[in-house]
Parts: sequence; structure tokens; C-alpha cells
Amino acid sequence: MRPELLTLAQTPGAALALAAELRARVPGPESVADAVAEIVADVRRRGDAALAEYGRRFEGESGEPARVPPAELAAALTALTPDLRTALELARANIEAVAAAGVPADVDVLLPQGHRVRLRELAVDRAAIYAPGGRAPYPSTVLMGVMAARAAGVPDVVVCSPGGALIHAACALCGVQEVHRIGGAQAIAALALGTATVAPVDVVVGPGNLYVQEAKRQLSGLVGIDGFAGPSDLVVLAAAGADPGLIALDLLAQAEHGPGTLVVALCDDEGLLDAVQAALGAGTAAAQEQALCALVTTPTVEAGLALAEALAPEHLQLCGPEAEARARSVRRAGCLFVGPGAGTAFGDYVAGSNHVLPTGGAARHASGLSPRHFMRRMAEVRIEPAAAARLAPAGSLIAEAEGFAAHAESMRARMGDNGGP
Repeated sequence: MRPELLTLAQTPGAALALAAELRARVPGPESVADAVAEIVADVRRRGDAALAEYGRRFEGESGEPARVPPAELAAALTALTPDLRTALELARANIEAVAAAGVPADVDVLLPQGHRVRLRELAVDRAAIYAPGGRAPYPSTVLMGVMAARAAGVPDVVVCSPGGALIHAACALCGVQEVHRIGGAQAIAALALGTATVAPVDVVVGPGNLYVQEAKRQLSGLVGIDGFAGPSDLVVLAAAGADPGLIALDLLAQAEHGPGTLVVALCDDEGLLDAVQAALGAGTAAAQEQALCALVTTPTVEAGLALAEALAPEHLQLCGPEAEARARSVRRAGCLFVGPGAGTAFGDYVAGSNHVLPTGGAARHASGLSPRHFMRRMAEVRIEPAAAARLAPAGSLIAEAEGFAAHAESMRARMGDNGGP
């Protein structure tokens, strides 16, 4: 990972231009739309037979039952070392506490005409968490997804993952009884469409490779999804007083996410950036080598914040008193980390915030995974006769203006002594 040294110009529009330039350096994904469409169609047509074939072809599955037996889940949890189990339990508790605080409440709205609209927040009936298992198993993703779904009140939570014992242990720790060792686009197709052995779900969330993400995109009209997850990214906005060694470590940690990962440090102090560059050193792991790194000198901390906002990163860290003081001004980041102790890596595991976050600048319009992704809002309308009489004149005028005569008559019929029956 060889940092590129850049300077943010002090001109109007410079932040947007540099943000676009940095985003453009992340390689675009190859198109797998046709291949995924073929897999989805095959699962729709052949169900479990297609799953078994793709499992052998892509995942190297050995013929074990696709659904993991409860005894195997329990054994995986028992096999954890005491220290790792304690660590996972700590992470689970923190994730659960933060998720519970994010559950929206029902709201009653009393309108001036005397009627009432109740906004009801309802959990979906069945949700699935996809946990990757390719380069490495991610039990943390199981915790992030399952605890958010549980907080929302989803009664039926299922996990799909090609990962092994560590994933199974995390499922058992979260009380998940239905786990399928199915990966790839075929797993998303099975969850959305249903097969003889995999009942369809209402929502599918979780990271995964390009095939997994494309399958989610293609099936998003049939099931709810959390979003399209691309390569990871981190922006560190630093100011005087920040620790260059910690900043370098945080950049390297995020670079472990592999090809296409974008890590950027922004600072108005060239000396601090030089120290970060020196701390990065020359030796990085293969995965880190494939990440993109930029060290950007900004005219001011405020200009750096403008660039960070233009990038709308998945993760944004504020380091150094002057940068940290601008936390309240941040509006566009998947998750914000403030202060010297708040390394992004904590958010990936034990801080309690969710690590399933919008990537590629999607923080402009999207949020990190939360109970809201497993809920839907339904309005409940109650209109007493007197309120109906007050509403009907305005409602019927609007309906007639739109050319819907029966709509207008339906409302006028409820006017009582004012013109109705």
C-alpha cells in the first residue's frame, strides 16, 4: 500500500472534484449480472437440486446436509475457547444494547379535523442474515445482523453462510436455530424464492462478494435488502495533537479488507501527514497492498471536513482536538468515530455500533444496519363521522381535480347533513 500524496486546492468546488477523483480510482466491479440472473433462474426452476450443484461447484461442499443440525451448532459453541466466548458475549451485549435503543416507537397523530392517524412500527415475520465465509469466517457479522433483527422483534431469524464452526458458534450464541451452509448468489436466491428446504424470507441483509450483492440487487423487488455493499473505505480527518502512529494503524487495519479498499487521511498539517506516511512503513500484507491510500493536505480543518463530507465515507474518524470539535457538523458518514481511542476496528467488533454500513459514498442517502431494516411502517387511520364531514369537501375537490369522480363521491357520501346520506 503506497500512499499517494495529494493537496486539496483552495478553490470553489475543489472538495467535490477531489472526492470524485478519489472515488474513480476504486476499480469498478465486473458485470456479473447475467451470471447471477442465470443462477437465480436455475434456483427458481430446480430449487434444492440447483443449490446442491452450485455448492459442489463453487463452495467445494462435501455433501453434508445444507441445514446445520442443532447439535452441531451447540458443539461449535462449546468448542470455543473461554476467552473467545467471553469476547463474543461482550460484543453481543453491546450490539444488543445499541440496537435496542434504535427501535422506533409507534406514534399517534391527532389532526385538527378531529381524526387520528397512528403510525405503527411492525417487524417482518422472517429475516435472513448472510455471513461471508470465503477469505475468512465473520462471526461478528452474525452478531451484527442477528441482534439487530432480534431487537426489531423478528420472530424467525435464519443465517446462511458457507463458513464453518466459528459461524455456527456465533449463531448458537445468538440463539439462532436455523442455519444453512449455503453461500453465493444461490443462497440469496434460495432465501428470496424459497425451496423445499429453505423457506422464503421477507428481508435479506449482510455483506458478501459481488455475486451475493448482485443477487440481492436483482431480488430486491421480492425481498427487502440492506443495500449494495462494495469495497470498504475509511477517511481520517486529523488535526494537531493527533497521534500519527494510531492513524497509520487505523489505515492499515482498514486496508486489510482487501482489493478496492480506499483509505484516506486528511490534515492541514503537512508535518503530521509526513509522520503518518513514515509510520505506514514499507511492509504491508498482500491484502493491504491491494488497497488504495491517499494522504491529502488540506488548507484548513474545515476544508478537510468538506472533503470528507463529499466522500461520504463508510467510516469517518476525527482525530485531534480541532477535528474532534467538528463532530456535530458531520452529516454524511456511515459511522463516525471521535477521539484518539475510537479506532474504526472497535466498530467492527465490540463498540456496539453496527459494522454493516453503506459504502462507495452511499452514506449520502443510506444508513448502517439497524432494527429499522427489519421493520415496516403501517399507518392506521381512524376517522369519526364528524371528522369525515370536515375532511370530505377538501378531499373531494382534490379527487375531482385528478379526475377520480368515485373517489370524490366516496368522501362526499360521508358528509352527513352537509350533503351526504
